[in-house]
Amino acid sequence: MEFTEYVRAQRPALMRFATVLTGQPWLADDLVSDVLGRAFERWPAIGAMDRPHAYVRRMVVNEHLSWRRRLRRTAIDRQPPEEAVADGAHAYAERDAMIALLARLPRRQRAAVVLRYYVGLSDTEVAAELGCRESTVRSQISRALRSLRIDIARSDRHVAEPVEQS
Repeated sequence: MEFTEYVRAQRPALMRFATVLTGQPWLADDLVSDVLGRAFERWPAIGAMDRPHAYVRRMVVNEHLSWRRRLRRTAIDRQPPEEAVADGAHAYAERDAMIALLARLPRRQRAAVVLRYYVGLSDTEVAAELGCRESTVRSQISRALRSLRIDIARSDRHVAEPVEQS
């Protein structure tokens, strides 16, 4: 497969994946662009693999978890998430709320949850993607889900509380 064919076919999927990982579409675009630039340089070897998309997706995860990018984005990550603008579609509102909740998780927990539930990989495959043991993946996902449940319960409680008028 030619590199241009790969990009044409897989860039939208990589962008969706990176957006869920980063929680910011503009940051996902930077992440995917950087990774595709590096993949282009090594495309003869990557394109010859059995599963080049899995390899490139792993590159996205590695770059997201990279300390160099983390240091560069530290100031950006500490800013409070922007308020989501409702477009009237319930599905989009739920998706935006979930992405905002995922953005609050630590990077490794977020990556584990996204790989497991968004991409649909098994614990073994997630462990291979993240370069850790399966037990670590399970504990990361468990902690992330517990945190998400707490955040969802808090947001539900805030919705149910009556608003005082003055």
